[in-house]
Amino acid sequence: MNKKIVYFVVVIVLLLAMTGYSAVTGSVSVSIKELIMDLLYGGNEEVAVIKDLRFPRIIVAMFAGASLSVAGVLFQAVMRNPLADAGVIGISAGASFFSLFAMLFLPGLFISGPLFAFIGGSIACLLVYWLSWKSGLNPLRIILTGIAISAMFTGLREAMLMVCSYFNIAVGSSNSSNLLMKTWADVEVITVYGLIGIVLACLVGSWCNVLALQDKKAKNLGMNVTAARLTISAVAVLLAAVATSVAGVIIFVGLLIPHISRQLVGSDHRILIPFSALAGALLILTADTLGRILIAPLEIPASTIMAVIGGPFLIFLLRKSDKVNGI
Repeated sequence: MNKKIVYFVVVIVLLLAMTGYSAVTGSVSVSIKELIMDLLYGGNEEVAVIKDLRFPRIIVAMFAGASLSVAGVLFQAVMRNPLADAGVIGISAGASFFSLFAMLFLPGLFISGPLFAFIGGSIACLLVYWLSWKSGLNPLRIILTGIAISAMFTGLREAMLMVCSYFNIAVGSSNSSNLLMKTWADVEVITVYGLIGIVLACLVGSWCNVLALQDKKAKNLGMNVTAARLTISAVAVLLAAVATSVAGVIIFVGLLIPHISRQLVGSDHRILIPFSALAGALLILTADTLGRILIAPLEIPASTIMAVIGGPFLIFLLRKSDKVNGI
């Protein structure tokens, strides 16, 4: 059997197993049998609590992980930079700041969160391109510029939060990087926009393969490089923005998962993108589940666990690579 198929099967099985384990484990615990019986026939109050509180959290965690992982794959293809990640290069910070802005000043618009997150992520992405472009995209310059953009938007967000605190304005838990208290409304937002983004990412997978070549070769193959780069970037920003607007800023997912996925299934983006989506869903769901049970009844946010894991991983990639251009 093809090794790639085996890896897909393994990740899917692990994802299903972690979904079941996460559903029945926590402050309210039931058996798998009790969960299945209630889903079929109803009547169990504990399972009703799980359906209302834990299921939305599980689904949001999976779609956030999938969206951020695929966004990382796309950014790395467009920028020809294995270190590009929505959190590292400032896309998530821009999306988070504008999402908070919408929450405070346009609370009546149902789509204001994802829409403004997309606008913020797009502005951050354009700033990274503009400020790092100098006779082409230099991978190291992209990372340094992205870190500066991320710091700027993070600072603006923290300043706005301080102003809100001073005037006793509540911003709600939805703007934090914690998956606690997610609702079915959050599930609706992240599944709709997330599925659209992942499907679009799969459709542009062949473009990503061509962009791995030099621009001159890509143009010789008939590709409009600029249009392809902007289109793929827009899809990546959409995925990162919707994940950030619902789940908060979770960094390093789009760095860690694409790197590991390439080692397992190769660099063909038509295969890499769906595999990264599954692996990213598994990673964030696992991180969130561990965060719930390690020091129960207290919780460790999935974003904190990813920061602890991703920081050393980024250092490892920097030390391992002789250069930081190409993928």
